[in-house]
Amino acid sequence: MGSTLLFGAVASSALIIGAAIGVRFELPKRLLAMLLAFAAGALITALSFELFEDSYERGGIWLAGIGLFLGAIVFTALSALLDRWAQSGNRPKPAAEYQGSAKLDTDAAAQGVSATRTSTRGAAGIALLAAVTLDGVPENLALGISLTEGSGGLALLAAIFVSNFPEALVGAASMREQGRSKVHVIVLWTVCAVLLTLAVIAGAAWLADTDPSVVSLPLAFAAGAVIASLADTLMPEAFEHGGPAVALSTAAGFVLSFVLSLA
Repeated sequence: MGSTLLFGAVASSALIIGAAIGVRFELPKRLLAMLLAFAAGALITALSFELFEDSYERGGIWLAGIGLFLGAIVFTALSALLDRWAQSGNRPKPAAEYQGSAKLDTDAAAQGVSATRTSTRGAAGIALLAAVTLDGVPENLALGISLTEGSGGLALLAAIFVSNFPEALVGAASMREQGRSKVHVIVLWTVCAVLLTLAVIAGAAWLADTDPSVVSLPLAFAAGAVIASLADTLMPEAFEHGGPAVALSTAAGFVLSFVLSLA
């Protein structure tokens, strides 16, 4: 149990370290975009070779496919709700509220658009936190199971750490940009880290000897959540601030994570 707890703590520590750096330092947006793209590449490997493939081998294509679409639907719905909440809280003021003006002047309109975009970028931090949680719980359950089976535990640990760190860093920076306090941001990511550590312990203690199909659905659900987060949040956010160069960073994340998966 001690080694399981250690593996879980190391994997989840990347979230706290990344969040601490994200709220402490104001890194260039282009660098954050490159880190986010790197994480996206690592997640592509994880969902392909650690999550969905494992789900398919354990429960077959129907169970894996259903879980995949469920994960994608849940994340997409959650992301849409977050975007709507963020935009509703930062709408431009009506024209009547501006002194002696029958319509919004150019500066006021620009400020309104800027506020909405800032809110959307801030919501991306919450979306990243949701993505880490939705795919992290099944992923860490799989890590706990692999530790009891003696197969791939170290490689999966490295892959989880590599993807968690930039996601937490960018997510925390995005939350700070939205105006959340440093303490609030650190607490949110710490709670997530504790939850994922407990998932590793639960996987090793309760799921190691269960029917393989029991684990198949949450693994596929995680893969679906990862796919949705890549298409809905991570890649668009990275490209917006990093441009075409993020393609190389994504490829680097994919290759590194793939190499680790072969270890």
